[in-house]
Amino acid sequence: MFNGRISMSGRTYSPGVLVGNWNEDVYLEEENLKDFIYRRERGELLIQRSKKFKERMYGKEQLSISTDGFIHFGDTVVLVSPELKKPCSENPRDTCGARLSLAVTPDEIYVHKTDALPSPCRVTACIVTDPVARNAFRILSTEGQAMGEPLRFGQNFGLGATGGFTDRMLYLVSNHKHFQNAAKKSAQQNVYLTDELSFLASWQVTYLDPQMRLEYEGFPVPANTTVIIIHSYTNHALAVPRNFWMRTYFGKEYEVNCHTYLDTHRAEEDKNYWIMVTGNASDVSTTMLERPKPVTGVTKQQNPELQAET
Repeated sequence: MFNGRISMSGRTYSPGVLVGNWNEDVYLEEENLKDFIYRRERGELLIQRSKKFKERMYGKEQLSISTDGFIHFGDTVVLVSPELKKPCSENPRDTCGARLSLAVTPDEIYVHKTDALPSPCRVTACIVTDPVARNAFRILSTEGQAMGEPLRFGQNFGLGATGGFTDRMLYLVSNHKHFQNAAKKSAQQNVYLTDELSFLASWQVTYLDPQMRLEYEGFPVPANTTVIIIHSYTNHALAVPRNFWMRTYFGKEYEVNCHTYLDTHRAEEDKNYWIMVTGNASDVSTTMLERPKPVTGVTKQQNPELQAET
């Protein structure tokens, strides 16, 4: 119970020697022990809160299954940024060119203070593409459409996330950039979550090919295909630049902003590509991205083993 004690003259005594306000030190240690036991029983220790928070954020989430191949209002999906066609780094261990998903990322200070998602709350792109609580988003209606109706190209919709907390939902919003409201790394238009559903939370899905966008306007949005997600108010596209990363409570993740990156042909780059991933009907624990592709004639020619089996 006793530690080594030092007198006023600086001389060190053995733990058994009572020096100074020894009685107060004993009571103080007993109070600290009682406080520790009390907080541990209530689950208020920092390590307990951190473990509980991570278990909630990485809890398995059931995605919606598309029976007709389209995205509908009320569906729960994972927004995945596909792999880059060209590697962005020479380091093979770097994950900047890998498949990323949009995820809820609260600041560490809020994790230790509260049991709910803060508002506003930032979003990042993480390498976890499996459906969990922090990367599952719900397609919401912002113009009075009924739940279950198919989402169409050019139609306003909202993106909501709970992050594993069922008490309230936060909405993905963006606004014109200014000095105090810009992305920290890229200095582009910021993207974050808030509990206020306003016109800043309206988004639209645009067809990938710019030359075919007018033809596809008003058609249902197919699931598990590459599209462009445009912010309705600022007309900028949701993007993952991939050359700006940050240290978060969950590790190394990449910044998400709202900026349209165009190539020399005035078409969006793969930084603006997104896939609305739904659940796998044959295996509810996986997504359609993990579903094996059907065997075709080209696949049989490339794999003689499959051709011999058939």
